Amino acid sequence: MTTNAITLEGIGKAYQIGVRAPGEEGLARAIKSTITAPVRNLRRLSGADVDARTFWALRDVSFEVPSGQVLGIVGRNGAGKSTLLKILSRITEPTEGRARVRGRIASLLEVGTGFHPELTGRENVYLNGAILGMSRAEIAAKYDQIVDFAGVEQFLETPVKRYSSGMFLRLAFAVAAFLEPEILVIDEVLAVGDAKFQKKCLGRMREVSRGDGRTVLFVSHNMATVQALCDRCVLLDKGTLKADGDPADIIEQYHDLASGRASTVYDLAHRDKAWEFGTGAALVTKVEIARAADGAASAFFANTGEIELRCTVTARENAGAFRIAVIVKRADGTPVGACFGPDACSLTAGETGTFRVSLNDFALAAGTYCCEFKVGTGNPNEGRTEFDAVDDVAHFEITPETAPDGSAGYWEPAWGPVKFQPSDTERIA
Repeated sequence: MTTNAITLEGIGKAYQIGVRAPGEEGLARAIKSTITAPVRNLRRLSGADVDARTFWALRDVSFEVPSGQVLGIVGRNGAGKSTLLKILSRITEPTEGRARVRGRIASLLEVGTGFHPELTGRENVYLNGAILGMSRAEIAAKYDQIVDFAGVEQFLETPVKRYSSGMFLRLAFAVAAFLEPEILVIDEVLAVGDAKFQKKCLGRMREVSRGDGRTVLFVSHNMATVQALCDRCVLLDKGTLKADGDPADIIEQYHDLASGRASTVYDLAHRDKAWEFGTGAALVTKVEIARAADGAASAFFANTGEIELRCTVTARENAGAFRIAVIVKRADGTPVGACFGPDACSLTAGETGTFRVSLNDFALAAGTYCCEFKVGTGNPNEGRTEFDAVDDVAHFEITPETAPDGSAGYWEPAWGPVKFQPSDTERIA
């Protein structure tokens, strides 16, 4: 029977927004605070001090994390992700609710967390190990692996205050990952490292979770990494738990939430920054997505299906012989392909027209995608003029292939978004 490494029950965290009253500094303020503490606590417990100055960073958050699971925590800035991790790491106490944690936690919430700037790299390794409850012998047994992973051998006797942020990160991550905590908590810090080090970190996190069976809580705005690494995701929004489930589904909801849309129709006529990109001669005012087979609105397609995109364009001045281009992107914004129409569309000033673009013969892997539309003339070789461009619209999902026995086809997200048809293999030498 799998036990839960973490159990959250109605977690809430409130902060008081305000300024310190003048004349209440130093000893006088400390004495007054001590005397009035019982009254403040009583008012807090009774709810009497909740007013407009109270900001709830988290409210009524409940979920469980089984041991050995890699949980992704996603949400927009200010959603409460870091506050939740600080509660789990015992850095701050919740205002309400209870958090139960089974096992030692190693937290990497920001670069150099827990490091003393005046101590050397070697001394900080032992200091962090002691904080995690490790004996000196246990730390010594892992020391060589930590140093080798961090790649800072020649600077181990240098005070870490002289380290760059990248060196800080490498050593801090190595300590957290190799001193065998039961629970590893990571908050976006991998963005500091270079591409090679990020790859090493992701590989190590896979080893920690799948090989060693430890629990990982991972916060990131890089949705491709979240989908590749995590077994499950939770979505936070304005301090509340919005959704909990499969990473692909949660990432789709995250993008819905971030862009304020969750439909197959995108009304763009009242954009805040219309024609920010382009001359504005003709503007994209609406985008729709549907099945090409029957024209029915849909955002879910099979790997071999055809997608119909409808782009409504309104001309602000005469726009002759322009083309519509569609760039398909992964959920993390990485382009995977494009469709360029000929310069065959035209509109007169004040006229509105809807144009159909079909995406077919593609081989996209299961996952979530979105589109960017560009309206203009010409091409990169001969020179081009863009009228308008809109991004992060027409979100759609390619559903997993179904085998004859009814099972879903397997596809590792790290393999990429494009699938090639297998060819016959024959021995030639």
